[in-house]
Amino acid sequence: MRPVDVLAIGETMVMVTPTAGGRLDADSSFILRPGGAESNVAALLAQLGHTTAWAGAVGRDPLGDLVVDSLRARGVDVGLVHRDDERPTAVYFKDPTASGTSVYYYRSGSAASVMTAADVAGWAVRPARVTHISGITAAISPQCLELTRHIVYDRPLRPSVVSFDVNHRPRLWGSGAVAASVLLELAQRADIVFVGRDEAAALWGTTDAESVRALLDGPTYLIVKDAAIEAVGFTPTGVHRAPSLPVEVLDAVGAGDAFAAGWLSGFLDGRDEVTRLRLGHYAASRVLMSPADLADLPPADEVVSLLAEAEAEAEAEREGGEHHHVADRRPCH
Repeated sequence: MRPVDVLAIGETMVMVTPTAGGRLDADSSFILRPGGAESNVAALLAQLGHTTAWAGAVGRDPLGDLVVDSLRARGVDVGLVHRDDERPTAVYFKDPTASGTSVYYYRSGSAASVMTAADVAGWAVRPARVTHISGITAAISPQCLELTRHIVYDRPLRPSVVSFDVNHRPRLWGSGAVAASVLLELAQRADIVFVGRDEAAALWGTTDAESVRALLDGPTYLIVKDAAIEAVGFTPTGVHRAPSLPVEVLDAVGAGDAFAAGWLSGFLDGRDEVTRLRLGHYAASRVLMSPADLADLPPADEVVSLLAEAEAEAEAEREGGEHHHVADRRPCH
């Protein structure tokens, strides 16, 4: 099989979400879409112009068809996906409210929950520059935890770089102490790590991006996302920051996956550190304004041009304001 830029590994479910303005009740209309942290990254990267594949398992049922067909239509290679004749495709429901979106998962006994470390050997036939995984897979079942550890510790997909999104889901873990310990050990062994500042605070008691880096000194690249404020990248070239983009948030679910896709796009294309962060912010902003976990993105080169134009306009406005300020202070003659 031909190599790809990114191989994403994990569970993808069917997302059931009300159409814009609806609630999870009998009077709303709903849409069905694939939803999974890792496959979201693969689908968004494909839109940005990269070759991607997703490895996972779904049932041999109509919901499994929906997942596979939808991801294929978005440009993701699904040739590694296992179709299970006995276990179902998992589903989850969104319930948007004015104070935030609640999510209800129904994934116990799903096809993906019985994936094992032995499955990785079959996925090695699709070489990738980056392998992207998340802490969600580690929490699904003991077998999936061993699969995740195998990828991070044993590196069966070498020379692929391992990208790990912490993606802490408390309800999947049960024990906060176990989640903190396992996610820390996995993050320390990965090459690239994405984590929210608030997420790290809840898990490990850190207070800011710098304290996260002091704890997580293993990854070559550590990206700490601080919601609507900024993202901070700790890299071999130093510490880099980029402010978040102001947007009107429709639904925050999936924004972290989009950020990872944008950053990885910049990494794959060899763009500078700040541009990688800004690509992450742009992709996240598009998903924040969408009722689904995905949104339409233009190719990466076009996004970079749009960001450069916006920065040039902002700089011109800043310079114009400074000139006006100086002129106002000149003495009259």
